Parts: sequence; structure tokens; C-alpha cells
Amino acid sequence: METLKDRKKGATIELVIATRNPGKLREIEAILAHLPLKLLSLKNFPDIPDIVEDGTTFAANAGKKASAIACLTRRLAIADDSGLTVEALKGRPGIFSARFAGNEATDQERYQKLLDEMLGIPDGQRQAAFVCAIAISSPCGETQVVEREIRGWITFAPQGEYGFGYDPIFFVPEFGKTMAELEPEVKDRISHRARALEKIKLILSKFFPP
Repeated sequence: METLKDRKKGATIELVIATRNPGKLREIEAILAHLPLKLLSLKNFPDIPDIVEDGTTFAANAGKKASAIACLTRRLAIADDSGLTVEALKGRPGIFSARFAGNEATDQERYQKLLDEMLGIPDGQRQAAFVCAIAISSPCGETQVVEREIRGWITFAPQGEYGFGYDPIFFVPEFGKTMAELEPEVKDRISHRARALEKIKLILSKFFPP
């Protein structure tokens, strides 16, 4: 079975993006679109069950999911685990960001729960970070994980119509806007996921002809 290093330059690379989240899929596809890849997602493999993300870190969850999907699809796969860490909440919601308000909660319910928990926390004590770990795995089990973050703070109310998840309440100081107020092409350059994908692109680039 070939490894990442064995794959010949110039060969068509099928890459499975291991997500069913439409917002996350759109972001990843946009960032990787210019690469000579055939991008697939879990929509192309409807019979694959959900992978239980029971790790204690973003990196552990991303690595487990990428290796499982690569094995099940027999293709190169990437998976991410990302979330919001808030200093005033001692790092919560962290790896539980997607389930912070329950498994079936909407994005609005999740960020509203976080805002409710932060009532009374003043400006200047609302520091937070979006963290993203992305793993790339081959069918034979070779896995590499990268992790990046973007720092900001939590607003007092949602602002903006773009993005998804906690974007409306995450203020990005460099731009003076929330993540949800940034146009998608800007977010795709500066987000935690974009920064992690830049490292993944370097890993993938070894397979492409110069």
C-alpha cells in the first residue's frame, strides 16, 4: 500500500474532506479549489457511519477521524476538529463547541448559551481563540496533524450575516469586525481553518509537479 511519500507526482489525487457540515465543507473546498485535486466529501459516501470523536484534544479527534475515513474510503482524507476556547470560561467550550448546547442545537442556540454564560464578564476580560486541528491521512494509516488558531474576543451580541457557528460573536481585532462580518474571501484567508489548511497544502504540494 502506498504512503504519502510513495504517491507519484502528477497522479490524480482524490481527497476526501471528512465532513457533512455544509459551512465547513464550503470553506475547505474554497481554500483547496485551485489545487489539482478531485475533492470528495462524506456526501459521496453516504453509508459511512459517523466517527465518534472521543479524544481529549482537537488534534486527537482530527487524527482519529482522518485515519478512519481514509481507511474506509481507501483514499487520502483530511479531517478537522475545531472550536472556540474562551479564557473567562477556562477554555470552554473547547472540543465540545459543536455540542455546547446539546447535539441538536442550532448555531444560534450555541452562541446564545455562551453569551448567557458570559453575562457580567466585562470588556477586556472576554479574550478567546478559534482553534483548528487538521489531520491528513493515507489509507495505510500514515497521518500528519497541524494546528493553528486566531485570537480575538467575544462580543456582547451577535453581529454579521456571513459564516457559521460562533462567527457572529467572535471579534477579530485586526479587522475591527466579527468573523461573521468578514466577507467569505477574507475569512478564507485569515481564519484558524485557513491557517491550518495552508500547512496541509504544503504537505500536499510534494505530490504535484513543479
